Amino acid sequence: MKTQEIEKKVRQQDAQVLAQGYSPAIRAMEIAAIVSFVSLEVALVYRLWGTPYAGTWLLLSAVLLGYLAADFVSGFVHWMGDTWGSTEMPVLGKALIRPFREHHVDEKAITRHDFVETNGNNCLISLPVAIIALCLPMSGPGWVFCASFLGAMIFWVMATNQFHKWSHMDSPPALVGFLQRVHLILPPDHHRIHHTKPYNKYYCITVGWMNKPLTMVHFFPTAERLITWATGLLPRQDDIGAEAARALVVAAGGSEAPVVQAAKELLTQATVQEKPASTRP
Repeated sequence: MKTQEIEKKVRQQDAQVLAQGYSPAIRAMEIAAIVSFVSLEVALVYRLWGTPYAGTWLLLSAVLLGYLAADFVSGFVHWMGDTWGSTEMPVLGKALIRPFREHHVDEKAITRHDFVETNGNNCLISLPVAIIALCLPMSGPGWVFCASFLGAMIFWVMATNQFHKWSHMDSPPALVGFLQRVHLILPPDHHRIHHTKPYNKYYCITVGWMNKPLTMVHFFPTAERLITWATGLLPRQDDIGAEAARALVVAAGGSEAPVVQAAKELLTQATVQEKPASTRP
């Protein structure tokens, strides 16, 4: 089925109703999450500062690998929030799933959110990892690297929604615009690919480096097929409506990963080249 036909079937929820789901209770939870997250990260830095194993190259590599890991984590969480669940679910529906639905209906809404509403959710989901990182022993380079990697990863995860917000701003700060142009944080043009109905690609929103390789191996469509097979759930039903969701499943069922298509083309070319030329006159 053509993409344009699926786009016509998309039926989304009302933007104003979704925005009203941001309650005082959710805001209080997000403030508590931000305070807790910052406290845990400061405590982790203090522990790392006092260990003799925290060399410059070890910390630098942990920060860079943490950035790449955060990009993948942002994509995975984004995919989960976009694809599964409903705004009617207890607790999770209003606190975590609702913002994903609102963002597809009104993508500029994020530019009107303050620091708490923008970053509270990411701090909340990062708390378990922050506790694990803080509790790791600092008894050798391996443990120090693990703690540094986890701490760096969740720091970038926390920053992800800020990068995401900037990618939707018409006139971001000059330094932010430069970082977007050199693709060190999420560029608007790159992220715009995701905001094409039915919103089923390019989920990674920290920097976006992982989007192409994950697309090439069909990572998210494969995961969707497995979950649908195991549970019978229909991906994106709550976000784009049941009709569009079913049409998308049918369309995706006959597609192949780009890397598989490329491999088949190479094999076909190799087979053609290996065929002996005819000796008949």
